[in-house]
Amino acid sequence: MYRIRTALLFLVLTRPFLAWAIDLQPNDIVAPPPDINAITISYFNTENSTAYVNGSVKATPAIYANPVIDTQLAILRGARTYTLGELPAVSYIQLPYGTMRPAGSLAAQPSDTGIGDLTIATAIWPYADKVNRTYVGVAAYFISPTGSYSSQRAFNLGENRFRSDLQIGFQTPITKSVDGMVAVDTMWFGGNGQCGVACTGGATIASLTQKPLTTTQLGPIWRINQIFTVGASYFYVAGGATSINNNYRNNVVNTQRFLLSSQAHTPIGRISLQYGRDMEIKNGFVQTRVLAVRLMKDF
Repeated sequence: MYRIRTALLFLVLTRPFLAWAIDLQPNDIVAPPPDINAITISYFNTENSTAYVNGSVKATPAIYANPVIDTQLAILRGARTYTLGELPAVSYIQLPYGTMRPAGSLAAQPSDTGIGDLTIATAIWPYADKVNRTYVGVAAYFISPTGSYSSQRAFNLGENRFRSDLQIGFQTPITKSVDGMVAVDTMWFGGNGQCGVACTGGATIASLTQKPLTTTQLGPIWRINQIFTVGASYFYVAGGATSINNNYRNNVVNTQRFLLSSQAHTPIGRISLQYGRDMEIKNGFVQTRVLAVRLMKDF
C-alpha cells in the first residue's frame, strides 16, 4: 500500500488543480474604465482521469485502472477599477468553495469539501489605446493558504502553501471584428512543510517544494455584435517539477490544452461560458473536461 500511495501522489503533485485561476476570458486584457465595482459569481466543474507518467499511460496497479477526480467549485469575486497615477488598474479578491471527489478506481481515497485558497490580484495597463484597440496589461496574483487541507488526504482544495504569479498580456486587432491576444504568466510556489500522504504515502510528514510553472495562452477573439463575443485559446504549460525533502521527482508539467469561450452582455450582467480540456499531457491525471459559468454584475 505504501508504494501504491507514493506512486499515486507522485501524479497528484504534478497537476495544479487550480491552474484555471490564471486563465483569461475574452477581452480581459482590455483596460476597464475607472470607478466601477463588480461582483462575479462563478461555477467550475472539472474532471480528470487517465494517469500519465513521462508521457505514457499508467494503467497498473489496479488503482490506475479507471481513475476519476471530480472537482466542483463556486467562486465569489469582488473587484474595483481605478486609476493608478494615470494608468488604468483593477484589483480583486476571490474565494472558492467546493468539493473535490475521487471516484472510479480512486474511490477509496477521501474527498474534500470546504473553502479553497484566497486570491488577491491587481492589474495595471502601461499601454491602453482604445481607439486602435491595442492594450498591454500586467497583473500580479497572490494566493494564500486559506483552503481546506489535511496532510492525511491525497486530494485537497487548499495547497497549504503561498503562491504568487506575474502575468503580462497583449491584445490588438487582426480584422475589424477579430482581435488577437497572447499572455504569459509564471507562478512561484512556497514550500509545504506539512506534506503527508501526498509526499510519503503515510503519516510521516515531509517538505514539498516546487519549481516555477509557466503558462502561455493565445488565440482569437471575435466580437459578433454588441451583445455576443466568442473566443478560442491554446495553452502550453511547462515547468513545475517537485522535490520532496530536497529529492527531485522528475515530474515536469508539459501540457497542451484548449479553451473555448463565449460571452453575452445582458440586462442582468455579463454571462460567460467556457469549455476546454487537455490535448496532450506528460505527467499527471489528464483533464477531460473543464466547464466554467460566470455572471458578472457592475454597480
